[in-house]
Amino acid sequence: MDSLSQAVLGASVGGAVLSRPLGRWALLGGALLGTLPDLDVLIDYGDAVVNFTEHRGFSHSLLVLLPVSFLLAVCLARWQTRISLWRWWLFTGLCLITHPLLDTFTTYGTQLFWPLGDPVAISSVFIIDPFYTLPLLIGVLWTIAKPSSSRVLIGGLVLSSLYLVWSLVAQYAMTQRVMPALAERGLSEAPRLVQPMPFSTLLWRITVLGEQQRLEILTGLLDQDVPLQVESFPRDASRLAAIEALPAGQALLHFTRGFVAVEVHGDELLATDIRLGLPGLHPFQFVLATRQGAEWQPLMATRRVLRPMTHPQAWPALLSRTLSRPPGLCLSTLSAAVDGRGCR
Repeated sequence: MDSLSQAVLGASVGGAVLSRPLGRWALLGGALLGTLPDLDVLIDYGDAVVNFTEHRGFSHSLLVLLPVSFLLAVCLARWQTRISLWRWWLFTGLCLITHPLLDTFTTYGTQLFWPLGDPVAISSVFIIDPFYTLPLLIGVLWTIAKPSSSRVLIGGLVLSSLYLVWSLVAQYAMTQRVMPALAERGLSEAPRLVQPMPFSTLLWRITVLGEQQRLEILTGLLDQDVPLQVESFPRDASRLAAIEALPAGQALLHFTRGFVAVEVHGDELLATDIRLGLPGLHPFQFVLATRQGAEWQPLMATRRVLRPMTHPQAWPALLSRTLSRPPGLCLSTLSAAVDGRGCR
């Protein structure tokens, strides 16, 4: 999640545990601990793909954070002896581990049990969601103004947690809605990703990987008689095979669970994480290799291609589509559907 959400979550947890003895300092300490795991973005491994796949790695692992939180608790217990070691550990432990636990609800991928297992990505919440953050923010601001009472703070934690539960329910409902259409195309067992569009759980994007094409479907909770909007994007098996032969390509495919698009620009082989962002606005694209004769030569260090993050027509059409009002949003062009009838 975004830094603000992590900070107010940490502050809320810290305040719930130690607001009585520490007052506002519990909120400040919780906010600092809640953002601490994301400092791994400052580490440069010298390779763009490694930087991408190692973010939310060791710093987000429960196997690392739990012992670290205990060591912090020991130090704090020696500083403030009036608070027991176990209460300090409850404070440091919860503030640290709730960060990666929240991150698992997003699409990026969190290595919750690093160095063991695969990245965890539930994909039921967008990385920035005000409906999740606002209850926590209100609770924190209320407690800063009135530190003697933690009821609003705890209420914010309860509401935000219930919102995460709701996101799972909405994700399941959207999955069930598209399954008949996928079955008609023989794709009911194909790899799929069901995730919300930006800023809410009202509009959902379903990405399905077929052998020669991938399908993109937009559907929303407010849709009633709106037919499913299905768009098709080509997949080139030979290009996918090319990145499968590269170490960086293998790492990228593993981290994204195969949700990668491959392009050739001139003499460069590019791979794009298609989970995040929108078609044409996917933020993570990497140059993996250059062509030498008939072969692809892997780069000594992959590099990231900077791409635009916004589109002038996309946001109005996205808002309209979220509220189930015509015109809809065409992912292939990032523009409104022609006369509200559908995408080309």
